[in-house]
Amino acid sequence: MAASTTETATKELNQRIGLTSDGSQFLTFNLGDEFYGVDILRVQEIKGYTAVTKIPNTPAHIKGVLNLRGTIVPIVELRTKFSLPTIEYTAFTVIIVVVVQDKVMGLVVDSVSDVLNIDAKDIQPPPKFGDKVDVTFINGIGKSGDKLVALLDIDRLLLDSAVKDSSKDLPVAPAA
Repeated sequence: MAASTTETATKELNQRIGLTSDGSQFLTFNLGDEFYGVDILRVQEIKGYTAVTKIPNTPAHIKGVLNLRGTIVPIVELRTKFSLPTIEYTAFTVIIVVVVQDKVMGLVVDSVSDVLNIDAKDIQPPPKFGDKVDVTFINGIGKSGDKLVALLDIDRLLLDSAVKDSSKDLPVAPAA
């Protein structure tokens, strides 16, 4: 009976995060010593960090906007979004340009790590910490070798109420 319940839960998780039985590919990146991943199909490009234009009255995690080949792209600093201490940008600091519900947005991260194939069997649901800790932006925790990777739901992460409210009037170009 327990195997059936586990199989059902795994199938439901896989459907929720859109995995096939053979797994998926994730672009992994670092914030400090932690690894995070986003579905590779959502990544448009990886760009070295360049200065952005600040927009007044936006939340602290909205770094500003960037003109990317004629497209105005809102830039989100994930360290600030995750309440991590800020650091000086280095030569490894990059902007990961992603497509979020037909919008193009950028994520400032410490560095890009790898593209990983993670089998569906190696992805567990995110832990439950109770009502005080929101982990709804995490699709699951993937295991790759000896490291754990938090697999992000970028739709939930980037289009939460704070980002929606601050970017509703920003000219955001549709995904190409």
